[in-house]
Amino acid sequence: MRACIHATVLLLAVPAILFAQTPGPATKMIAKKITAAEIQKSSIIIDTHADTPQRFVDENFNLGDPLNGGNLNLDSIHKGNLGAEFFSIWVEPKIYKGQYARRTLVLIDSVKQQVAKYPDQIMFVTTPEGIEYAHRTHKFAALMGIEGGHSIENSLALLRQYYALGVRYMTLTWSNSLDWADSSGDIDDTTIPHTKEGLTEFGKDVVYEMNRLGMMVDISHVSDRTFYRTLVISRAPVIASHSDARALCDAPRNMTDDMLRAVANSGGPNSKGGVVQVNYYSGFVSQDYRNADKAQTPEVDKAVADAKAKAQAEGREFTHSEEDKIQRSYADRIPRPPLSMLIDHIDHIVKVAGIDHVGLGSDFDGVSGQLPQGLDSPADLPKITQALLDRGYSAEDCRKILGGNLLRVFREVEAVSKELQAQDRPRITEKQPFDKPQK
Repeated sequence: MRACIHATVLLLAVPAILFAQTPGPATKMIAKKITAAEIQKSSIIIDTHADTPQRFVDENFNLGDPLNGGNLNLDSIHKGNLGAEFFSIWVEPKIYKGQYARRTLVLIDSVKQQVAKYPDQIMFVTTPEGIEYAHRTHKFAALMGIEGGHSIENSLALLRQYYALGVRYMTLTWSNSLDWADSSGDIDDTTIPHTKEGLTEFGKDVVYEMNRLGMMVDISHVSDRTFYRTLVISRAPVIASHSDARALCDAPRNMTDDMLRAVANSGGPNSKGGVVQVNYYSGFVSQDYRNADKAQTPEVDKAVADAKAKAQAEGREFTHSEEDKIQRSYADRIPRPPLSMLIDHIDHIVKVAGIDHVGLGSDFDGVSGQLPQGLDSPADLPKITQALLDRGYSAEDCRKILGGNLLRVFREVEAVSKELQAQDRPRITEKQPFDKPQK
């Protein structure tokens, strides 16, 4: 009888138990949506291109100073949680003709002087592990990349010494073609000699030596022919440190869809491919901005030429900073494009090349302040993350774009370097085994 009563009680209790365990509308568990701020905090954010060293040298600017018209300083770095910056070592080829190596060394030294001034906030690093260590210890990682192969003055010895000083990528050319590689900046100028295949035999040696050293090969700025020849030669995946999609803005500095796919497939047979770091410059982001900028180029060039002549008459050096101020006074007349147009470039590269092949290469302090609306310094980086979230990118996708993809490529470049250093391969400009007379 007791068993029967217990059974009856249990049967009566089952609906109540089931009801209690079934959440109503007011008690449903809702998954917490991750915020842009949380992604920023948990990501290692890497920017592969800022021209701030020009300010260090020409304006006596320090990273602890207010921006004063620039784009990057310690305050903005901390606000945007920028983890690592590749400072561009760029030598203006006309102003510093005949002293490329000297100017390169001065700029390299300027970056190291900033590290020495702020050792509690900045760490000079040269490896992916160094970037990660700086992140763990809450310091900003300072790295360097050379922008323009004219800095090596046709010398592999200089290339090796720059690597020894901490340079970890080199853009093969800037806007000027070299003896051994062609630039997109003057490829249509018939008065300038160009290579037959995009790289000479020495140029191939440069690419191979960069692979051997563990220096990332950067194809931003090179001509299309040099681009494809470089990808045939390089044993490691390549980077475009600051380039956009040509399908959205028809600038020679931007990359066609075929080029985007080629970067994604660069490297050896086991490579996971390279990465395209999007450039924030309005003239590469917006076709309308580019058209307006081209329309006023003759007027700008005349103003710069007049200023150079005046400086020469006064017996003083005409600096890049002076030229930049003139260019900016004209560029400021053109409306800046919306931030959404920059995100369009990221979207396009993801659709064409894949989520593993896009990153950030701002060009801060190198574009006369001509950046999309609301994107003036690293402090504005959370706006990019929020825009990506708004377009449906996951937190993991965002972390890849913010820095994860570049770290992956950096590691693979180092791995290829170790493999090549274990080999005994002569330079291309030396006689190869198959060139020797057969007995």
